[in-house]
Amino acid sequence: MPVSLLGDQPFENTPSLEAKALRINLNDNIYGTFAEIGAGQEVARHFFRCGGASGTIAKTMSAYDKNFSDAIYGKEKSYVSEERLNRMLDLEIEHLEARISSEKRSKNIFFTYANTVTTIDFAKKFKGHGWMGIKFQTEPEGPYSMISTHLRFHENDARSQQESVGVMGVNLIYGAFYQHDRPRKMLRYLFDHIDKTAIEIDTINFTGPLFKKVDNRLLSLELVKNGMTEAVMFGPDGNNLLPARVLYKKNILAIRGSFRPVTNVNMDMFEKSSSLFYKEDGVAPENTLEVFEITLSNLMSTGIIDEQDFMDRAKLLCALGLTVMISDFKEYYRLVEYFSNYTTKKIRLSMGVSNLVEIFNEKYYRKLSGGILEAFGKLFFKNLIVYLYPMIDRETGEIIDSTNVRVASQVKELYKFFAYNDKVIDITDYNKEYLQIYSKEVLEMINHGKQGWEKMLPEKIVKLISSENLFGYQTDPKKRLD
Repeated sequence: MPVSLLGDQPFENTPSLEAKALRINLNDNIYGTFAEIGAGQEVARHFFRCGGASGTIAKTMSAYDKNFSDAIYGKEKSYVSEERLNRMLDLEIEHLEARISSEKRSKNIFFTYANTVTTIDFAKKFKGHGWMGIKFQTEPEGPYSMISTHLRFHENDARSQQESVGVMGVNLIYGAFYQHDRPRKMLRYLFDHIDKTAIEIDTINFTGPLFKKVDNRLLSLELVKNGMTEAVMFGPDGNNLLPARVLYKKNILAIRGSFRPVTNVNMDMFEKSSSLFYKEDGVAPENTLEVFEITLSNLMSTGIIDEQDFMDRAKLLCALGLTVMISDFKEYYRLVEYFSNYTTKKIRLSMGVSNLVEIFNEKYYRKLSGGILEAFGKLFFKNLIVYLYPMIDRETGEIIDSTNVRVASQVKELYKFFAYNDKVIDITDYNKEYLQIYSKEVLEMINHGKQGWEKMLPEKIVKLISSENLFGYQTDPKKRLD
């Protein structure tokens, strides 16, 4: 039993990279292959260097030339893609099983690790990215599970990027075998011995029997919450999406909100904005993406992130067939900057009057050397336009839109400049009845079992909340909050 002293605090002892690789090598049953194409040629090296690799590594594959890569794995539209990674993993497992005797298969736990990577270019304009994954068993002749992830590099030289891939690859393989029962913690362990500023993980998917209870949307949230990336996306099916892929060269319409729950106001704002957008030149369904964005600050409205509350929102948005983004962009200009990394086409933000007023609040830009002017230079750069949904003054009944909105006196002329230049466009065909709907009040009605909330939400959302008891809804009146 280890020595324990008075005052000792619990902590996790992080194994060294060599210890991780050696533990896998010393397991007589773990047996598999490494396939690394492109610039990522570092992972297998760690297993060779620590010793004991002869009983673990069946084969290493290193295909740098595109022609050889195509000859082995077939042609893909992109060499650094999820499709290429999946093809590599599937083919290497097929080869492994076909070439190993049935007697050995009955004793071995098979795996294949693969990556496809491109590092920083010579001009240092494109920093590079890559996919890595592992397909593995946890018992002989058992089913396979898989972990795949996409990386973006932030280091400024190719050698450092390659070394970081090597470290993360070892962490991934070790985590797959020895930490698969703790997927959330495993995300953090992927950065063992790596500076978080060196690599960004912007999507990860856990699939297979081992992870049948894992919801990848929660793992997406973990990535943002732990500062591993600034934004993640998932589709209507709940699977995580690669932002760079779905945003690339697209016209983008984004609507930000808490969606707690999704109300008729949200959907009216979205539908009317979408209608305006598709009337513009060059905007068509095939080159346009509509995104519902939730910020971390919106998720932390109660001070902490309630995962059940997050999942309730995610279920509703996915049920409506929507693409969802979770971001750490409290300020709108950061969201627009993010979109601009992937597209030069049109960007439209749909928002209510209260959000527009907040944009013109100088307190959000004190950390910028250029203050609000710098922020607005980034926000309204090139192709951005705001679609403005009106609000009603509850005291006077006045409808407030771009023509009579009140902003602070010191930024009034700035607002006039953007409004005059058609950077703010009013949504005029709104449903006036919906202006009286406020999501906080709807949520309170649901929690307390009050009547009438059903009229304020889309029918599909009402059914889902009722059938799955979302947002604290109780079918038994006795269990409802007072």
